[in-house]
Amino acid sequence: MPRKVDHRERRELLADALMRLAASGGLEKVSLRHVAAEAGVSTGMVQHYFRTKDEMMTFALGMVMDRIRERSQAELVPGPPLELVRGLLLQVLPLDETRRLENHVVLAFLAYAAVKPSIASGLRQLAAETRTFIADQLRAAGPADGVDPERAAAGLLALVDGLGLQLLSLQYAEDDAVAALDAQLALLFGGRSA
Repeated sequence: MPRKVDHRERRELLADALMRLAASGGLEKVSLRHVAAEAGVSTGMVQHYFRTKDEMMTFALGMVMDRIRERSQAELVPGPPLELVRGLLLQVLPLDETRRLENHVVLAFLAYAAVKPSIASGLRQLAAETRTFIADQLRAAGPADGVDPERAAAGLLALVDGLGLQLLSLQYAEDDAVAALDAQLALLFGGRSA
């Protein structure tokens, strides 16, 4: 009797191998052959599931974005808007090994997106969803005087991107990054604290 193969599971195995390669050496280290070696499978198997490197990379990026969304949604419990925004942004910062790997991969994809518009659209979608969520929470809380929720949301994402880079390059301690985020949140949410 033939074995049942879970095609989604196989594609995820290959995408995980791609992410490990991207995190350790950037996307220039990624090829069908390198992914096969990292995953411990044949190049033919990789080619069976992904016709091109771009197809494989697009799938891997989607998988990373789905994991970030799922983890963020699982961590968010009903509460005041400030706590919801803080919880979401803490899920994005590289504060543990899983999030460090994801941040390395997203950085590699950001660089790749500069020359591959198809990759950029997925990244834009995730950023837009996050900005909308933050802006909605700011409106619900009643932001500090003069705070535009859309611009504040964009600024918070830029802050978290910068803090993430500083954490990944070991220029900033985790506690300092969280304190900087909390200080900005207090300003935007009118002095309230989480």
